[in-house]
Amino acid sequence: MHLFKIVAAASALASGTEAAVKQLPKPASCSGVANFRYQYKLESGWSAMKIAGGLKQVRTIVWDTEGNMLVSQNTRGISVHTFGDNGCINSTTMLISGNQINHGLSITPDGKTLYASSETTLWSWAYDPLTRKISNQKTIVRGMSTGIHSSRTVAVVPQQPNLVLLQVGSNSNFDMASQQPGTGRAIIKIFDASKAPSNGFNYNTEGEVYGYGLRNEIGFTADPNGVFWGVENSGDDFARTENGQRRDIHIDNPAEKLNNLGDPLTVRNAWYGYPTCFSVWNPANFPNSNLKTGSHFVVSPNSSYNDATCNGRAVPPRLTFQAHSAPIANTFDSDAKNMYVTFHGSWNRQPATGFKVVQIPFTKLANGTYEPVAPADSMTGYKDIFSAPNPGSCTANGLTMSNCFRLTAAAWDPAGRGLFVGSDNSAEGEIYVLTPN
Repeated sequence: MHLFKIVAAASALASGTEAAVKQLPKPASCSGVANFRYQYKLESGWSAMKIAGGLKQVRTIVWDTEGNMLVSQNTRGISVHTFGDNGCINSTTMLISGNQINHGLSITPDGKTLYASSETTLWSWAYDPLTRKISNQKTIVRGMSTGIHSSRTVAVVPQQPNLVLLQVGSNSNFDMASQQPGTGRAIIKIFDASKAPSNGFNYNTEGEVYGYGLRNEIGFTADPNGVFWGVENSGDDFARTENGQRRDIHIDNPAEKLNNLGDPLTVRNAWYGYPTCFSVWNPANFPNSNLKTGSHFVVSPNSSYNDATCNGRAVPPRLTFQAHSAPIANTFDSDAKNMYVTFHGSWNRQPATGFKVVQIPFTKLANGTYEPVAPADSMTGYKDIFSAPNPGSCTANGLTMSNCFRLTAAAWDPAGRGLFVGSDNSAEGEIYVLTPN
C-alpha cells in the first residue's frame, strides 16, 4: 500500500457533507480517555473536554456523511472513529496506514470520494461511509516540490466537487524563485480530478493557478457561498533596512494573515505578495511611515520597489494576526457567524505566542457576502477562547513540544457537540471538544 497524507477544509460546513447527521450529546467525560495532558484556560461561556488521546500528532479532522470522524495522524495514518449515543467514541480503526501521512484530509460533499497526499503526490479513493472502507486508488497529482514546508493542504470545492485545491508552501524563509508560479511553490492550484491522466497531473506544469505569493497557506475553508478563506504563516527573523539603517522587527512583524481567496470557480492568478511583500502587525516598527496594521511592506524599500509598490499590487489580507502565531486550520461554525483558527505556536518570538484557538466574529452583508466584523487594520478582530495559561513559557520546535499543547485541527461537529480541536504535541496526540454554553 502507498503511504499517504490527507488534507481538507476542516469542518462539516467546509466539506459540505450532504446527509443529515444524528445529533449527539456532549458528554462530561468518556471512559478510558485520560485527563488533558496540559493545562489550559477558557473564555467565559465555553466548556472543554478531552474526547480522544493516545493518538499520534493529530493534524486534521473531517466528518463523513454518517457522522464518523476521520483523523490524520502524522506518520501513522488516517484513523476513522465512530460514536455511541452517549457522544463518546465507541470504535477506532485505521483506514490508511503509512508513515508519509503528515497533515490532513478532504472528502466530497456526498461522502464518496476521499483525497490524500504525501509531500509530492495526491491520490483519491472511493470511500464508503457505511462500511468505512476505501477502494480504487488513483493518482491525481504528482511532482510537488519538497522543502521546509511539507504539508500539502487539499480541499474539495463544495459547489463543484470534481475540483480540488492543492497547496504547496515555500521552500525557504525567502523563496525568491517562488514569485514565478511555474516553480509550484508558495501557491494554491486547482485541478479537475475527473480529468486526471492515469499517472496524474504534473503539479508544476499543469492545473490552474488559484492564488500565489502565499508563503504557507496551510489552512483554508469555504464560507456558505463557496468563497475560500485562508490562513497564512509568514516569515521569521525579519529586519527592515531603510535609509541605510537596519532595524530588527521580528518580534512583532510580519503579521500572519487571514486572506479572502475568493470563489475558486472564478478567481485565477491572484497574487498575495510573497516573497517581496509582507504585512504589518505592529506599526510602531515602521516610524515615519503611514503604514497601518494589515498594510504591506518590503524588507528593503528603494526608489523602484517600496511599500507603495506592494500596496498597489498585492492582494491585501482581510485581517491579520500576531506575528509568529502560526495559524494551522480554520473553520466556520454552523451558521458562519464565527470563524475559528488554531494557532500552533511560535518558536521565533520572545516571549512565545500562539498555542490557542481564536474566534473571529463574521457577519453576512446586505449583498450576501460574508466578512469579518473587524476592519482590516484591527489588532483586536479576534479573541482567545482556549489557550495555554502561560504561552510565554511554551516552547516549540517543529512538531516537538515539551510543555504545552500544539493546536492543529479545527472541525465544527455536525452532530452538535461543538468545535473539535486537535493537538499534535509529539508526547501525545489529543482531540478536545470546545462547546459554547
